[in-house]
Amino acid sequence: MSSLTRRAFLIGSAAVAGGVAFGVYQLRRPVPNPLEEADLAQGPAAVTLNPYLVIDAEGVAIVTPRAEMGQGVHTTLAALVAEELDLPWQHIRTLHGPTANAYFNSAILEAAVPYPTWDRGWLAEAMRDATGVAGKLLGLQLTGGSTSTADAYVKMRKAGAAARGVLVQAAAERWDRDAAGLDTQAGAVVNPDTGQRLTYSALAQDAARIPPAVDPALKPREQWRLLGRALPRVDMVAKCTGTAGFAIDVRLPGMRYATIVANPYLRGTRGGFDASRAQAMRGVERVIDLGPGQDNAIAVVADNTWRAFQAAAALEIDWQPAADVVGESAAMLDAIATSIDQLEPDSVPRDDGDAQRTLRVARAEAQPVVAAEYRAPFLAHTTLEPPSAVALREARRLTLWIGHQAPTLLRDLAAKQAGLAPDQVEVRVELLGGGFGRRAEVDFGLQAAAIAEAMPETPVKLTWTREADVQQDLYRPAAVARCEGLVGVDGIPQVMNMEIASPSVMRSFGARVGLPAMGPDKLITEGAARQPYAIAHYRVAGYRPESPVPLGNWRSVGASFNGFFHECFLDELALAGGLDPLAMRLRLTRDYPFARAVLEAVGELSGWGTPLPADDGRRRGRGLAMTHSYGSTVAQVVEVSASGDADAEPVRIERVHCVADVGLALDPGIVEAQMQSGILYGLSAAVMGEISFRNGRVEQSNFHDYGALKLAQSPEIRVRILEGGDAPTGVGEPGTPPSKPALANAIYAATGRRLRAYPFNRHIRFA
Repeated sequence: MSSLTRRAFLIGSAAVAGGVAFGVYQLRRPVPNPLEEADLAQGPAAVTLNPYLVIDAEGVAIVTPRAEMGQGVHTTLAALVAEELDLPWQHIRTLHGPTANAYFNSAILEAAVPYPTWDRGWLAEAMRDATGVAGKLLGLQLTGGSTSTADAYVKMRKAGAAARGVLVQAAAERWDRDAAGLDTQAGAVVNPDTGQRLTYSALAQDAARIPPAVDPALKPREQWRLLGRALPRVDMVAKCTGTAGFAIDVRLPGMRYATIVANPYLRGTRGGFDASRAQAMRGVERVIDLGPGQDNAIAVVADNTWRAFQAAAALEIDWQPAADVVGESAAMLDAIATSIDQLEPDSVPRDDGDAQRTLRVARAEAQPVVAAEYRAPFLAHTTLEPPSAVALREARRLTLWIGHQAPTLLRDLAAKQAGLAPDQVEVRVELLGGGFGRRAEVDFGLQAAAIAEAMPETPVKLTWTREADVQQDLYRPAAVARCEGLVGVDGIPQVMNMEIASPSVMRSFGARVGLPAMGPDKLITEGAARQPYAIAHYRVAGYRPESPVPLGNWRSVGASFNGFFHECFLDELALAGGLDPLAMRLRLTRDYPFARAVLEAVGELSGWGTPLPADDGRRRGRGLAMTHSYGSTVAQVVEVSASGDADAEPVRIERVHCVADVGLALDPGIVEAQMQSGILYGLSAAVMGEISFRNGRVEQSNFHDYGALKLAQSPEIRVRILEGGDAPTGVGEPGTPPSKPALANAIYAATGRRLRAYPFNRHIRFA
């Protein structure tokens, strides 16, 4: 606000006010119900009252239109509707539902406003309202940004409450009495005076003729029976018994099986290729040149996936490297670091006080300035289910069976590629065997559609090899941070200046899917710029160098490296000031009670300040980190142990203590599981995660050289959940950012070795 001119403020305020007025109109317009045309509501006596439920003879099926990739979102979203409908949990059925603009995600756009999530002032809220409207206008059905429950929290509860209202009204008309005197219990409307009972199935046809309330009243929290409890997950039995259906499991009559071979060189080209040996192999039916639209990748189609893999390996292809691409990892990171000296900042989202001038004065007066440079590598997603999709091209229709996080985006791009209208493309979303942002990409879906185009009327399943998955990923970008700080006579940081350079995920992703690049890339500084610390001179600047590496969203995106940079450097400032890391952070969060509460809780949970066991002769240490991301504040304490000689015996990660304020925990069991998952994902990256390049090619190829922590290496994890708000905030991603710096700070506490770059196994050995 300090940098806004009066004129810009007035113009901006008028625009926001106009946007809100228009937004109210748009949000009140009824959304067409896609279930009315979908197969879901075409069964015997099936009725849909709104886009989120179908009532048939068996009862109620709840549509949960976000991708289920292991995070438990179908369970929580189903509970939102079931709570308002008074449905018994043991009878819950869920359906993903069709790909449709009705399932737009507004919350992910609201998160893009240039205000910290704890700012609830009128301008910040007005901008959120205005940008949220764009979600409805764009109709972007998207699972990402840890926004699924935040977006659905009111929307899906209102869908349940509105349905309950018309069901009760239908019963009242049938019994010829006032609806206000009726109740709902266990999926039925009940007359408490007479004991009469009508199931929702019996009332659905009549209820469908009654206009629903636009803004129905919602149950107060004290009346909740499902929300706020750890519920049995709706997908757990199927996943534990192996009966759950993923995209890789889809089987259709007459199906053929394909894989692809793509250029291993960054921005490389292709000469000729010889497919004769592959075509002569048993079961091979086609070798298809997918052409420039698919980066000149080549598809092999066979009568099973294994034969397709074997034939793909037999192709002789003249792949050629790009002459103008720097293809070595060390040189790439050096170029990213150099961009801080050569480029103007892409953005300066935080600039409290005057950090640069204060540092110049300090140097002139020979005051000790703390300086450090941190580096983070490129990372792959490595979802357990490799990219896979089934496509069927018919005369005037294209159908895709796929696990995808952005099905409306894929639908529109597939329609354009096939020369069809969007309503001629159906994207059937299956369960995802891991997502982490990788399945928001459209590459494998469009490849499957292109192969099907060459084989009309034949369903084709595309499955990538693990090697293709690792070497053709859209990677988490590498990043470099240069940090400078100054502590006062009381040891408290007075200056924190962070300059962060990283190639732009937004521009790389946008170029692939045809979205325009507008303004600075906030992902470069997220997890560092808007942190709840009060430092007098606090500056965070982001730099946007170019990179030949294709980039994508990776769990917690920019916060995944900025949490490491920010919290490791805070510990270095604590050391310079002679302060305990927790005590220092508690003082810095004096203006942010929600963050202070998280720090106090993690200190109590971990026993911070109490001696660690020392009876086995191993050195032990605790490390602390806290990151605010996706609306949630998460602090972690990692405990490690090491021998007296770190080279003689590996470092062991003993346990992790985690406290997370998630606003409102709709399902504490799922919240805890997601924190554990995020921690292990982050620790795996910290210990061993790295995508490196040599001669323009990715060096890693499979889990043997791009691994994750195994069970024997995984620490004990303890999670405590705080609820500091009246609505849910992010859960899927916020557990990842603090894990790496907490581990690095613990290693320093135990061994005295300060690690400023990961993977750490380049510097020390782990058990």
